Amino acid sequence: MTTLLFVSFVAALLLGLPVVVALGGSSLLYVALQGDLPLLVVVHRMVNGIDSFPLLAVPFFIMTGNLMNSAGITDRIFNFAIASIGWARGGLGHVNVFASVIFAGMSGTAVADAGGLGTIEIKAMRDNKYPDHFAIGITAASSVIGPIIPPSLPLVIYGVMANTSIGQLFSAGILPGLLIAVVLFIWVAVEARLRGYPRDAHFTWLRLAHATWRAVLPLMTPVILIGGMKSGIFTPTEAAIAATAYALILGLIVYRTLGWNRLVRVSMETIETTAIVLVIVAGASIFGWLVTTTRISEEVAAAVLSLTENRAMVLLLVNLVLLVVGCFMETIAAITILVPVLLPLITKVGVDPVHFGIIMTLNLVIGLLTPPVGMVLYVLARIADRSFEYVTKAVMPFLIPLFIALGIVTYWPGFVLFLPTMFYR
Repeated sequence: MTTLLFVSFVAALLLGLPVVVALGGSSLLYVALQGDLPLLVVVHRMVNGIDSFPLLAVPFFIMTGNLMNSAGITDRIFNFAIASIGWARGGLGHVNVFASVIFAGMSGTAVADAGGLGTIEIKAMRDNKYPDHFAIGITAASSVIGPIIPPSLPLVIYGVMANTSIGQLFSAGILPGLLIAVVLFIWVAVEARLRGYPRDAHFTWLRLAHATWRAVLPLMTPVILIGGMKSGIFTPTEAAIAATAYALILGLIVYRTLGWNRLVRVSMETIETTAIVLVIVAGASIFGWLVTTTRISEEVAAAVLSLTENRAMVLLLVNLVLLVVGCFMETIAAITILVPVLLPLITKVGVDPVHFGIIMTLNLVIGLLTPPVGMVLYVLARIADRSFEYVTKAVMPFLIPLFIALGIVTYWPGFVLFLPTMFYR
């Protein structure tokens, strides 16, 4: 029966059915054939799976990113990044990374970063005669920072599935997100030196002051979120609501760039995306419950530990599994499916669940840059008006610095857990 559960799930995916249908359908088939559980348990478990206070953060973080993009706030962030770091050799490459770090504190998703900032960044780099493969590659790689630095939609889902503090996960993502930025800065600097890329802006204090003044209110968004959570003013869920309210104030009242028609469109996009995420979580809840109650997760842990009990080797195997899964499955779906399976294994070898949350998220977000299901690749192919194959080839070299960052994050737990230990433990 356990084999049937997984075979039917994989078969549904191979047939091209939506992941929620594959999850719910295979679970329903298992319960029906098992015979000792009422079919209504499927509905109850799916409802209970989304009856969670932390999941309220999902629509608000999604809407915050959509509002920031629609209200033209990304332009202000980009201009601030140019004034700050555009003077370096290969300036717009550095600007690309720096802007993603700032935007990461507002959006929480890689696709929002690529779709919002990517449009501005690729056009600017083309206008300054950068080759398309470099512009597309660094835009894709820098978008990975979005789901690591808080707020992060994947970390919210992981926290719910793993019953782990979302506040600790958010604080754990700050240093790894900055690490990715540093590694990409170094990569851009080396590329710029080897290929003779220019400096794109002259640094002046006046220009920096002007750009800072225009961007100061958007730049306050991550300060408000992190400061509010750290001081105990609001929980991570309430922080999402505060971020949305702040974005609405900026778009409707301060800058007046967000008309009512655009607000309606943003709201509908948010509803659509939220519905997709919550339906996946609901489907995964019953699947994860069956995995737990049938002791499948314990059997997986025992099977891996029979091969090796070395923590470094177990982490290597888990990383390889996650990277492969990330190539074929969307991040949220993969988290909801794999957390019940992998969490017992990594806790048995002494890996902190908060540390594993960052490892899992980074692995799966890198999967957004790999075919055949890499959503960031499809977004950038549309923005850059290039073929999917061209975009894929352009992104491949930039996976090297991301893998370097992944290795550091995986095997240096003290680095990841430094801020959670300081703030929460």
